[in-house]
Amino acid sequence: MRLLLDTHALIWWLAGDEALSPRAREAIGDEANSIAVSAASAMEVATKFRVGKLPDAALLAQDFEAIIADQGFSELAITVRHALLAGAMNIAHNDPFDRLLIAQAQSEDIVLISNDALFDGFAVKRLW
Repeated sequence: MRLLLDTHALIWWLAGDEALSPRAREAIGDEANSIAVSAASAMEVATKFRVGKLPDAALLAQDFEAIIADQGFSELAITVRHALLAGAMNIAHNDPFDRLLIAQAQSEDIVLISNDALFDGFAVKRLW
């Protein structure tokens, strides 16, 4: 199964945080699954670290690519198609990171690992 990690799922996985559901933890740890991390999550981590909203994410903000690679995760680039889909969404939700994750999950037909039930209203397959 192809899985896309929401930013909080990535952070909780790396930290071994019990906020990550057992089902999500099992899916991420299953070597049969392909795990992707969006470039949007890299931007979100770097931005939120810079403004002080993720003070414990210094290492991740500074070495995102290597940490993702060390986990065996793949990078999911933001394509023009993803950006256009995210920008064209006629939804009240304005979080640009979530919009991009929604667009990527939809266009790549990939399951999103997230605790955010908001995604359920956007034809996104979500695992939690």
